[in-house]
Amino acid sequence: MATGEGKTLVGSLPAYLRALEGKGVHIITVNDYLAKRDRDLIGKIHEFLGLTVGLNVPMMEPEQKKAAYEADITYGIGTEFGFDFLRDNMVQDVSQRVQRPYHYAIIDEIDSVLIDEAKTPLIIAGKMEAAANLHQICARLAKRFERDVDYTFDDETKATNLTEEGINKVERAFGVDNLYDLEHQTLYHYAIQALRAHVMFKRDVDYIVQDGKVMLVDMFTGRIMEGRTLSDGLHQAIEAKEGLEITEENKSQASVTIQNYFRMYPILSGMTGTAKTEEKEFSNTYNMEVVPIPTNKPIQRVDMLERVYATKHDKYVAMANEIKERHEKGQPILVGTTSIIQSEKIGEYLKKENLPCEILNAKTVEQEVSIISLAGQKGHITIATNMAGRGTDILLGEGVAELGGLHILGTEKHESRRIDNQLRGRAGRQGDPGSSQFFISIEDELFRRFSHEEIEKLQQKLQTDETGLILNKNIHELVERTQRICEGSNYAIREYNLKLDDIVNDQRKVIYNLRDNALMNEDVLSLILEMIPRYSHYLVDKYCPKGLEPEEWPLDRLVNELNQLIVGQKIQLPVEVNEVDEVHGAVAQAIEPYLENLEKLKDNTNLQQVLRRVLVAVIDKHWVNHLESMTRIKEGIGLRHYQQEDPLRLYQNEGLEVFHHTFSLIDHDSSVQLARIAAPLLEQLAEEEAAEQDGKGEEELDAE
Repeated sequence: MATGEGKTLVGSLPAYLRALEGKGVHIITVNDYLAKRDRDLIGKIHEFLGLTVGLNVPMMEPEQKKAAYEADITYGIGTEFGFDFLRDNMVQDVSQRVQRPYHYAIIDEIDSVLIDEAKTPLIIAGKMEAAANLHQICARLAKRFERDVDYTFDDETKATNLTEEGINKVERAFGVDNLYDLEHQTLYHYAIQALRAHVMFKRDVDYIVQDGKVMLVDMFTGRIMEGRTLSDGLHQAIEAKEGLEITEENKSQASVTIQNYFRMYPILSGMTGTAKTEEKEFSNTYNMEVVPIPTNKPIQRVDMLERVYATKHDKYVAMANEIKERHEKGQPILVGTTSIIQSEKIGEYLKKENLPCEILNAKTVEQEVSIISLAGQKGHITIATNMAGRGTDILLGEGVAELGGLHILGTEKHESRRIDNQLRGRAGRQGDPGSSQFFISIEDELFRRFSHEEIEKLQQKLQTDETGLILNKNIHELVERTQRICEGSNYAIREYNLKLDDIVNDQRKVIYNLRDNALMNEDVLSLILEMIPRYSHYLVDKYCPKGLEPEEWPLDRLVNELNQLIVGQKIQLPVEVNEVDEVHGAVAQAIEPYLENLEKLKDNTNLQQVLRRVLVAVIDKHWVNHLESMTRIKEGIGLRHYQQEDPLRLYQNEGLEVFHHTFSLIDHDSSVQLARIAAPLLEQLAEEEAAEQDGKGEEELDAE
């Protein structure tokens, strides 16, 4: 449905129908302001019809969240639903969970949530002490690095890697011989994060510095992401770059991508005015069909062809003249920008022309409501980042329709035509008059990243008028082609990252299933009893590998490790064994009495409670470490790209190997902890059985 056609209101119909099933309906919006607005406005319809309505936004108490999820219909922002899923899989007791099983979700502005936000995974991180001195040294190093000498940077994919020269500089700075050595992996990690902080993250574009803190800016909404920080030391690398106090690092404890979170809903649907261009991705990733709905009234807005200038300066001057001309008529103008820097830059150009304007960006978010409420009034000039994009309804003031309605002026083409169309859609809603036009230059970021070579060729035969407007006939084709290349590149990146996360997602399902069993199974002891023979089997394979002759097997070390797993007896193996199967059989036979003794403790409820806490703690500890290992493997793949190996296959194979190791560590720690906890209980049990046996013996003697 086109922008302004009442998507939010229409969404109330299927929401009501599905809510009657009593399984819960989640209505997802792009920000908490819209979630609260829709809960208050649309929620009244549902409450009038006898349903309960909840709100799920950040910073709520668990009890409030649980009540919100218990409601028939729950409004909220997509990321918060995802974070609640992760938090629910970190609880120590099932009663602490807030979510119900997933049933049905309606996503308002579905392309923003499922496509634009899908680049960034949801991560819950725990604090760990940061090595501030390492961050500061690496920040100074990165500042001196030269592109294509010390590092490579792909403008299209934003992939960043150190060259051999860059590696040498890091090695000299830290006095190490080989940065690739396992013991120096941390140094490489800090160096690459410092490089990313300098190359990939721009102040007042990707983040702002406020009150001595780095605050991230959502590139799609232009808003500050309250409480969100970058993980794995990247946030601290930016702090070091800006000369700020280094905060504690975030170590990933749980993560999920937007795609894999929303694919858990049995029924998924949504609404947007700009989905048709992403039809293929909706189908391939989410198995969803895109159905266009005709507008209620014919669209009166006039979308003019973009004007393309030779330089940014030419563009800004032409924009200021255009704004001045329309302002003198009294027509309201909304200037859409892609960053805070750009919004402030345009403000400076307008100031030179004595044109009054309001600037809405992440720095002025407190004034959002008042700025937007006036944006459609006669004579108003509003400069806004993408904050004024989705969900913003700008009402026309008296007499504005006769002046042509609201005029939208875009200052740069976005990475997707969808976001351009969202900006255009702020004007001409529900049959209102309006107009839109983009003023762009071939110096803009989009062309620098995706059409660098074509622009160089164009400049050799560039034709412009006195204002710098490019007159070459094929310029508009180049603009469209560049945007399509960008969209294709971003889709490929999302598709590739999803394939990487699918590997972790399969592992996540196994771990979360094991964790659920630990939390909900009354007989936790039996879960650990399955681990002891499994870990024993792993040890035999470890110490009796295929490449060694039987006489070379270090069976003494095998026995030592096995004896750590059990109490009350000492394992002994045959002196001569010639086959691995013989060792497996001997070990299984040796631990059988121990397992039988442990079986007798199943009715001990206190033991079961203690083991539940122990097993959950062990799983959590090794899952956190596993996520860190997977991150390091992903980084390492970047180092080995020259080996002509498939990075996805590398990640899959090495990830599987690490996952098996993680599982063996869970088996080991759980088995050792059980041995420690069960030791006094087994001793007591042995004494009771001995006493009982003695009693039986005395009874038999008396009977004789």
